[in-house]
Amino acid sequence: MKKTFYSNGKLILTAEYLVLDGAKALAIPTKYGQYLEVEDISEKVLLWKSLDEHDMVWFEAIFNISNDTLELLTEKNGISETLLLILQETKKLNFNFLGETHGYQITTKLNFSRNWGLGTSSTLISNIATWAKVNAFSLLKNSFGGSGYDIACALHHKPILYSNKEHPPITDEVPLDWSFKEELFFVYLNKKQDSKQAINNYKNLNTDKKEAIAKVNILTNALIFSKTLSEFENLLQAHEEILSNLLHLPMVKQTYFKDYSGSIKSLGAWGGDFVLATRKDAIEYFPTKGYTIVIPFSTMLK
Repeated sequence: MKKTFYSNGKLILTAEYLVLDGAKALAIPTKYGQYLEVEDISEKVLLWKSLDEHDMVWFEAIFNISNDTLELLTEKNGISETLLLILQETKKLNFNFLGETHGYQITTKLNFSRNWGLGTSSTLISNIATWAKVNAFSLLKNSFGGSGYDIACALHHKPILYSNKEHPPITDEVPLDWSFKEELFFVYLNKKQDSKQAINNYKNLNTDKKEAIAKVNILTNALIFSKTLSEFENLLQAHEEILSNLLHLPMVKQTYFKDYSGSIKSLGAWGGDFVLATRKDAIEYFPTKGYTIVIPFSTMLK
């Protein structure tokens, strides 16, 4: 018997970092995501194979799952040990997981580049949680950690307003009725960031974040209801300034694109992955700077 699961990738538009402390974040599920295919096999092992967007194998491993154990039989590396941890934590949430008399051939398939930062890990956790019938937010908390907005995106098919201030987290789908959507673009900076390290750096800030959270919550709500591109750009700029002051990091436009006509906002961990750029000038401007992946908002949005 074969089962297939799918989860959406993610992009956080507001409240990056601060979402860890309960700020309201505007985030979008992306058209890009990850599949997980489960096929029964007779041998009591887990045969794992991960494919990239070109159907090339980028990871393989074999796990012994007999006698309620979970043991890596192939080479130990960072990826295999992380996957083992996720599977172990899944089994703690559902003791019957992998408890059948047979084994499994698992194939994961991305339809985006792993370097893009759209959620290789979060889509995997979401898919495994769905397969194992466990809570995806609990699995994230017990394995990777993080705010959970990426899991919310994995499970939703429309833009969301997300906050983990309450338990369970609050996720509301929100319509983005912006008349200027065709003026919004996601630009890939090709500077992959380590999310775990970025989170640790943020948590180590010796700063009271309450004021920044309050300001960003107001900006997020205002952004959702923006009527004009000019208003939208002003809100993006205000958001960038708040985070720049909090993180003691320069804004991305100041660093790389001072001469750009529109606004540019960092998304997720500052310093890499995607940025949000406004105005159609983006289509010609960024490739001349060496950044050739420029994706229209409507193309990225689920």
